[in-house]
Amino acid sequence: MAEHEPIVVIGAGIGGLTTAAILARAGLDVTVLEAHVYPGGCAGTFFHKGYRFEAGATLAGGFYPGGPMDIVAQAAGIERWPAHPSEPAMAVHLPGGAVVTRYGDERRWDEAARAFGPDTASFWRWQESTADALWDLALRTPDWPPQTPGEGGHLLADGARWLLSNPLRHASPALLADAFRPVAAHLRDAPKALRLFVDAQLLIAAQTTSAHANALYSASALDLPRRGVVHLEGGIGAIAETLVDAIRRSGGKVIYRQEVQRIEFERGRPKAVVTKRGDHFPAGRVVANLPPWNIAQLTGDDTPQPLRTLPERPQPGWGAFMVYVGLDERAAPPDTVLHHQVVVREPLGEGNSVFLSLSPTWDEGRAPAGRRALTISTHTALEPWWRLFRLDPQHYERRKNHYVDRMLAAAERVLPGLRAAAELVMPGTPVTFQRFTRRAHGWVGGFPQTSLFQTWGPRLSPNLWMVGDSIFPGQSTAAVALGGIRVARGIMAEAGVHNPVPARRQPVGANA
Repeated sequence: MAEHEPIVVIGAGIGGLTTAAILARAGLDVTVLEAHVYPGGCAGTFFHKGYRFEAGATLAGGFYPGGPMDIVAQAAGIERWPAHPSEPAMAVHLPGGAVVTRYGDERRWDEAARAFGPDTASFWRWQESTADALWDLALRTPDWPPQTPGEGGHLLADGARWLLSNPLRHASPALLADAFRPVAAHLRDAPKALRLFVDAQLLIAAQTTSAHANALYSASALDLPRRGVVHLEGGIGAIAETLVDAIRRSGGKVIYRQEVQRIEFERGRPKAVVTKRGDHFPAGRVVANLPPWNIAQLTGDDTPQPLRTLPERPQPGWGAFMVYVGLDERAAPPDTVLHHQVVVREPLGEGNSVFLSLSPTWDEGRAPAGRRALTISTHTALEPWWRLFRLDPQHYERRKNHYVDRMLAAAERVLPGLRAAAELVMPGTPVTFQRFTRRAHGWVGGFPQTSLFQTWGPRLSPNLWMVGDSIFPGQSTAAVALGGIRVARGIMAEAGVHNPVPARRQPVGANA
């Protein structure tokens, strides 16, 4: 493929926009097609009745010097993210009234000892040392799983250098064991409260709990507060908006209201992308920021082999039930922690565990004067919602109202009087997610991270790539950005163009 042949990115999620921004800065011809009127997908921010609500994702991390979003900024030519550090990261409310505050600084050790007992320090030492080692490796080479001999060689070379230079090199047998076992192996003698806490945190970070979540992945996923949580001015959608600006500054295009209908192939390779409006975009390469089920719908008879064995519906993973609330600011004191996880009971999900995110008081554009925007979410199974939606619409509405009541009741553990203070309450089910994000069946969050050896790589077939939360390392804005970096690097290597991703990272600041 000549350098001037166009690249089309389908979907303006963080992974696709990261890929597009890096490719555009490298001088390639890039067009992003987005079905909606704003970018970000599940990490977008939408406007409704004077409020700016987070569509799905509310936690943003990876903006520390040398972190994933710092690398993206340097590769895409972004001078500064509109990001404000947030400390503490969140508060976790356990059954019985116990509250665990997740700090990123040294207070985290005292808090863990207070909440779970001093004997649990060994678990947190394992978690942090393992996370440090793995983040160091991930930021050297995110090419897992390797899909080409070149990627395999790159992984082995960087892995060898990492092992020789890493303080944990003497613990490599333990690291190897953790690659094949769940994090529950480190919780066998732990107090019940710690196990429940870890389960709740992993459900939002790895889409599964300690009995199933891979130990290495879990160590990194539990590290988010220590790596730093930020709030984006205007909402989490500001990440996508910043990337869109970078793409356009570099000569790339981002076009909204262009829902893709099909990908056309010639001799097994993409040649064009056709939208529902009838527009035809030539494409030498296609990057799909979509779940596998959506890509299979667009490829028809040319569906790549990895997608031909997909079940009819997503079986692993979750949907989300959301409640968007506009409330009187007096219901949330100014010093209230902005993120909360409330665990009501087990099993987790389905309103038994909920996540709350409040708009900051300083971000006045998020809500009308005297108000604040609140997003509440819970994991939920997909099939019951779709069955009721199709067969029993009245029961669907009753179930939706029941979930709203349960989630508001859970949220009132954090914000007493919430229901009386709410002027706007708007629910969303997996059906809603499919309607607005176009994600098939409303499946969100990607695959549960149960095995490092059953993850998806980005290459689906010659010149067709997948990016987003379906490929390793999975969900979160930082994780999908790493996936976007990998795809951009792979395309540039094939096209023989300069790679603007820095080999060693110099810090890019965030607003204080």
